[in-house]
Amino acid sequence: MLKFTKMQGLGNDYIYINCLDHEIDNPHDLAIKLSDRHFSIGADGIVLIKKSNVADFRMQMFNADGSEAEMCGNATRCIARYVFEKGLTKKTTITLETLAGIMHLTLNFSGNTIESVTVDMGEPILKSSLIPVNSTLENFINQKITLDDELFNITCVSMGNPHTVVYVNDVNTFPVSLVGSKIEHHPLFPKRTNVEFVQVVDKSTLKMRVWERGSGETLACGTGACASLVASVLNNVSDNIATLKLLGGNLTIQWDQSSNHVYMTGPCEFVFEGEI
Repeated sequence: MLKFTKMQGLGNDYIYINCLDHEIDNPHDLAIKLSDRHFSIGADGIVLIKKSNVADFRMQMFNADGSEAEMCGNATRCIARYVFEKGLTKKTTITLETLAGIMHLTLNFSGNTIESVTVDMGEPILKSSLIPVNSTLENFINQKITLDDELFNITCVSMGNPHTVVYVNDVNTFPVSLVGSKIEHHPLFPKRTNVEFVQVVDKSTLKMRVWERGSGETLACGTGACASLVASVLNNVSDNIATLKLLGGNLTIQWDQSSNHVYMTGPCEFVFEGEI
């Protein structure tokens, strides 16, 4: 039997498995099996919590299609609450090893209750070759691409995983699934890309929907919100701190340009636990 905990951050839900004392065989196949929303638990993927030699904990995550992801901002917040409330640590500032680097997670309390978690998401990557984008341009900011004879202006940012930001007039009516899938698999992106569709409400408020690489449209994406804020500052449509309104709820994102670090603050919740 496999014990698991289902958690969600703004509706971005994953299945969390404590792997501190054991390994999981074939995590790619397990992610596909467990993520099925009709015949199994249902989730955007699975997250394995492991020991680390360089941080307090290490995360390994797999999308619903079995592909491994570098990291996920919403998942990191959930891990912080998981390890604290499960008694795996007494720290309220936790380091987490990911494929995108070491993240610093700070628990924010209201009395004795964890109200939110702030994640230092590190420095945004803007160099095309490191995102990666197949382009000779140093940075890929406000550049045109063509999809089925329609032009889109896009900005590419990596937060440890690749993101492409597209500005739209009305995010509610935009065909996210159709366009998101085409951009994800566009030849520009050798490792595919996550796609954020952003509507600028004002300089401190952005509405966003996200097409996640390997999972399709999800209710929220933490790294995507961070990438969207960075892209919006670069395109002069946002202040360096803003509220990102996602389908699953709100995140506060700040790009501290003095340190060049991006900070994400938002909620994380337990859904249920079980064995399978």
